[in-house]
Amino acid sequence: MSEKAVLEQISRLSSESRHPNTMDIDQVSTKEVLTKINQLDQAVPEVVSRCIPDIALAVDAVVSAFKKGGRLIYIGAGTSGRLGVLDAVECPPTFSVGQEQVKALIAGGESAMYKAVEGAEDDLSLAERELKTINLSKSDVLVGIAASGRTPYVIGGLKFAKDIGVFTVAIACNSASVITQIADVGICADVGAEALTGSTRMKAGTAQKLILNMLSTASMIRSGKSYQNLMVDVNASNAKLHARAIRIVTQATDCDPEQAKQALEDCGYHCKSAILMLLTSSTFEQAKAMLAVNNGFLRDALNVSRSESTGGINKDNSTVAPK
Repeated sequence: MSEKAVLEQISRLSSESRHPNTMDIDQVSTKEVLTKINQLDQAVPEVVSRCIPDIALAVDAVVSAFKKGGRLIYIGAGTSGRLGVLDAVECPPTFSVGQEQVKALIAGGESAMYKAVEGAEDDLSLAERELKTINLSKSDVLVGIAASGRTPYVIGGLKFAKDIGVFTVAIACNSASVITQIADVGICADVGAEALTGSTRMKAGTAQKLILNMLSTASMIRSGKSYQNLMVDVNASNAKLHARAIRIVTQATDCDPEQAKQALEDCGYHCKSAILMLLTSSTFEQAKAMLAVNNGFLRDALNVSRSESTGGINKDNSTVAPK
């Protein structure tokens, strides 16, 4: 694409417009600079809230993919790509999923996380080549992230995915963006002009981060990775997470920390099993079996166990039929 064509595209983007409230941002005090930035940031969650119906469609697609053994895959360039990587790498320790279940590709490869790789985002065929390398399939969901909505790397990846029958999602911060028109679900958080014109790592980046938080977290919750609001599938891989696991078990069962620690040690620090063992007086093997029968959903396993122990009546007198 010619420089003139790119300039014309950019001139139509709301994220590239100048905000009237920050025209004097280079002349005011430090406190006033920060106040102006903060005031603009406060509008971001409201814009994202209007995207919830589309985010919900994306979540349902991801949950369906997970059930089939599929993956959630992010692609993006620059700040958008880095946010995708950030969200993906947090999923294994938080939810004990495999390293492959949530993946992220960034234009320019791993080195682009730390330093811009010139020209990578302008390559229409690069994402296709990279997606072929990780064996993108119909079982997966591909999420393209681009604040402008016009990044060639993301466009190319989404088009390739569509061609082979993959469910696609686009996250953009400009109305009528190219990528939201390509994808099966288009999520557009048009947050408007930035405090510093064109610096889309600011409001647009914040909006993308909020949406990615919602997308991955809700997908994991709907896949049985939580009990109440507790992260019961946390991977206790260090001292801090060991302590968190103990706290999660105590909060879920009202036991004391020593009981929680013992139960966790008895089941290899698998929170769900420890909670089941404490609440149902079961062994680790029995807890594992209950979870397997209920597809890893702790609440379902507890409901079935309580129903069976009370002849089909829960302690709140509601009838629960075993699955």
